[in-house]
Amino acid sequence: MPWNHWSAERLGIALAVLAALGFSFKAIFVKLAYAAATVDAVTLLTLRMTFALPIALWASLWLCRAAPPLSRNDWGLLLALGVLGYYGASILDFIGLQYISAALERLILFIYPTLTVLIGVLFMGKALERRQVAALALSYAGIGLAFAHDLQVTDDMHAVLLGGAFIFGSALSYALYSAGAEVAIRRLGTLRFAALAIIVSTFATQLHFVLTQPFSALAQPLEVYAYAAAMALFSTVLPVFWQSAAVQRIGAARTVLIGTLGPMLTIFFAWLLLTEPVSIAQLLGAGLVLAGVLLVSRRQRPRLREQPIAKEPAG
Repeated sequence: MPWNHWSAERLGIALAVLAALGFSFKAIFVKLAYAAATVDAVTLLTLRMTFALPIALWASLWLCRAAPPLSRNDWGLLLALGVLGYYGASILDFIGLQYISAALERLILFIYPTLTVLIGVLFMGKALERRQVAALALSYAGIGLAFAHDLQVTDDMHAVLLGGAFIFGSALSYALYSAGAEVAIRRLGTLRFAALAIIVSTFATQLHFVLTQPFSALAQPLEVYAYAAAMALFSTVLPVFWQSAAVQRIGAARTVLIGTLGPMLTIFFAWLLLTEPVSIAQLLGAGLVLAGVLLVSRRQRPRLREQPIAKEPAG
């Protein structure tokens, strides 16, 4: 195969691009599923996580063969982060996508590093640096431009604002998850933590479904199953492995940098596959958000090299 002859750097870059593509396609799959049938957010998320569960179980069993057993504190941290991440952030994200465009969703989700900064300032006594202030200003100015674009092309301003609020809640949930993930990854390793977090989140999602939906809701057209399975494989499990492999070959800093392609990829595929309109204001807003994310990421690069952490929202 041709990639067998690629250098480690070239293969790492390709894997980082694949990871960015996979993560960015999640919103596209959700929108396509909503267009295919009247499936609700809880049912669609349950299908996605259930399809991802066998792979996560296999990965966790394989990775845990020689790993030390989990302590009670490890399980407590996993439960909390599983609820915040692949469940909490995802359910808010899926609900929000019922109201706003895939492009705006990805841009709002991508501000989670700036939310992590604010959490540190407000609750952990950290100082706000000039670079972080600039990052916050750029990111939220970009979101403002993206909102202006969506408000111009919609007939329902309330829906855009409501959807934006849900996605912002998703980004906040993921920011909290990301802060705790640093501790968990140091203890468990990137892939082992990701696989176990998916398992915990799947059970939380299934519990939510059992408590709120009839089992008949699982009877969906074939297209919905196909989109949920594609989302589980190509936008949940594989990107985590691709990203980890990329970090091993080219380092976390370069992988994070390539990952900022995500919002642009979502905007492009939303235009191509969902016929969502694109404007200069939206592209400029995306550029400002990415600039803000890069400013925050530059400040954290040394720590990222020591302990790679996935930089794409889990939603």
